[in-house]
Amino acid sequence: MKKLLLCVFVFLMAAFSISLAEPVDSYTETAIVIGVDDIEDSSDEMSGVEQIQTVQLKITSGKYKNEVFEVHNNLSGSFVYDIPVKVGDKIVVVVDELENGDIDVFVADYMRQDYILYLYLIFVILLLLIGRIKGLKSVISLTVTIFAVLKILLPLILSGVNPVPVTVFVSIGITVITLFIIAGVNSKSIAAIIGTTTGVIVAGLLAYYIGSKIKLTGLSSEEATMLLYIPQEVNFDFKGLLFSGIIMGALGAVMDIGMSIASAMDEIYRANPKLHRKELFMAGMNVGRDVMGTMTNTLILAYTGSSIPLLLIFMAYETSLVKILNLDIIATEVVRALSGSTGLILTIPITAAVSSVLLIREAAKKEKKQ
Repeated sequence: MKKLLLCVFVFLMAAFSISLAEPVDSYTETAIVIGVDDIEDSSDEMSGVEQIQTVQLKITSGKYKNEVFEVHNNLSGSFVYDIPVKVGDKIVVVVDELENGDIDVFVADYMRQDYILYLYLIFVILLLLIGRIKGLKSVISLTVTIFAVLKILLPLILSGVNPVPVTVFVSIGITVITLFIIAGVNSKSIAAIIGTTTGVIVAGLLAYYIGSKIKLTGLSSEEATMLLYIPQEVNFDFKGLLFSGIIMGALGAVMDIGMSIASAMDEIYRANPKLHRKELFMAGMNVGRDVMGTMTNTLILAYTGSSIPLLLIFMAYETSLVKILNLDIIATEVVRALSGSTGLILTIPITAAVSSVLLIREAAKKEKKQ
């Protein structure tokens, strides 16, 4: 009996000490693997861990920089979740400071930021070498876009502001700044701005209307569902987030086609200033029709490409077409692709019409001054 009570006491004390060892502070840092022992089998049935890899690593950033730790890297046998490492691997670790003064270090992921940075530098260098001044303007406009999304759009949505009007205003701002930076303040950029803005708004409204009619929830992705549990406890309008994403997703392609048509019409009119408004408009429409086929394919293929694993699952299990089309996640992607493509198509005649009017008016003003 005494032995039993002693065992219970030891167990309770161990549990109590574990409860006290909650992390006070947690840091995500980078590290490099400097040693790896042989993988050992584990008999821990409760955690489901099958093997343990003993890893010696050196922290390369933050508070514990240059300190060496020996950690246990649990391997469950799953290719999806396991992070097996070898000497020389750069990794991301989580460092937990416990209340009792101990430090726990866990292998969190492989470090990928270096190669992402290299790819970005290659992109920027090629943009500057080939585009020169235009390339530099493109880099500036890209920086403005990233800033607008990360520092304006997302913080406002996270604070509980309705995502649809915020996205519309941010999209218009991105369009105006980007096209003015790239093309300057002239009739060409103004026509492209009007065409792009109209096309994006139409895409958003169409998606909102159809999405409401077919009862899209906006919760088809795992990321959207995870927003229900964030610490800020924001009551998100998930339908609004869905349509916000549709607007932002269509913006790039719509802006591209708007600028392409406006630029082509400007060059056509410079080459032949005797063209009348109708002839200039038709020239812009012809350019738009040629671009339209490839750009609509671009949007459709972009959304299809992101859904290939899901489509393969449907094919593997021979899921009926009726069931596929009526799933929330599939209906969401279809509405996203088709509404974006519709906005893109409407951008063509709007940009062509506005551009023809502005170019003829600008030429008439020049003639009066002369």
